[in-house]
Amino acid sequence: MPAEWEPHEATWLSWPKDPETFPDPVLPKVEKIYIDMINALHEKEKVHLLVNDEKTQDRVQKMLDDVGVKNNVFLHKIKTVDVWMRDYGPIFVKNTEKVKITKWIFNAWGGKYEELMEDNSVVDNISPLVGGMEIVRPGIILEGGSIDVNGQGTLLTTEQCLLNQNRNHTLSRQQIEDHLKQHLGISNIVWLKEGIAGDDTDGHIDDIARFVNQKTVLCAVEESKSDENYAILHNNLETLKNAKDQNGESFEVKELPMPGVVSSPYGRLPASYANFYIGNGAVLLPVFKHKNDEKAISLLQECFPDRKIVPIYCEPLVWGLGAIHCVTQQQPL
Repeated sequence: MPAEWEPHEATWLSWPKDPETFPDPVLPKVEKIYIDMINALHEKEKVHLLVNDEKTQDRVQKMLDDVGVKNNVFLHKIKTVDVWMRDYGPIFVKNTEKVKITKWIFNAWGGKYEELMEDNSVVDNISPLVGGMEIVRPGIILEGGSIDVNGQGTLLTTEQCLLNQNRNHTLSRQQIEDHLKQHLGISNIVWLKEGIAGDDTDGHIDDIARFVNQKTVLCAVEESKSDENYAILHNNLETLKNAKDQNGESFEVKELPMPGVVSSPYGRLPASYANFYIGNGAVLLPVFKHKNDEKAISLLQECFPDRKIVPIYCEPLVWGLGAIHCVTQQQPL
């Protein structure tokens, strides 16, 4: 599995539509976020967007036309229930000759949302759009948001998610590691303990720790000791400081601040700057009108000096309990 900063052929998205995830008046704001994401990405890579029907296709095309997006965006009439392409979509792997799709089982984060399990079939509908690319089926449950790789053999994940009894309860830790090594081409796994408050995915890594190059990890940290995330993230930080890469060498660990408490009427939301997405020419960064927004922008620009940092206000998107990384999936060149 290539690192996210390696060259992309395309980014995959699914247009928002589920009223359970994004009720009015949140949904129009989320649609605007999607237009902003596509606008930021399309100049340097293709964008493939799944829409449910022709009416939606026509409306989205007009929205793109209105902001001057004229090329490199492809709308496909493929029905999806919800937007979480990172978790149910294809995880692409490659060798020196070709790219393949790994299609893992999606069970809606441990069976939490039965109606969303229909999205387990989306990968089979995407394959014909990429020339009938070969699909490898590992046969176990895995979401893309639960893993992050440096492209050199090391993978980050959490015990809370991958060892959860609501995923692969018949498999041991070693058996899960063996599947990851076999199908993603990795040799070294760094296990963090758990994820942030409000995260219904049981601790996805893409809200807490992310590779930004082969040797550097950004780790989310909470500065307020009274915040429920403080101890969780401090523990993860210490684990990363003591971790080794695939060559037995230490990582450079940089602290990424948190945006404080972001809430909805239903409770705390899993807001995190770590849920950024690395495109060919731009890094899309969720921001939350918090004093730490500028710190996050500055740190990401330091990590990606040759890419444009695009801050996108994401409180409406995180109402759905995910953000920019959760709704994107990269296809490598």
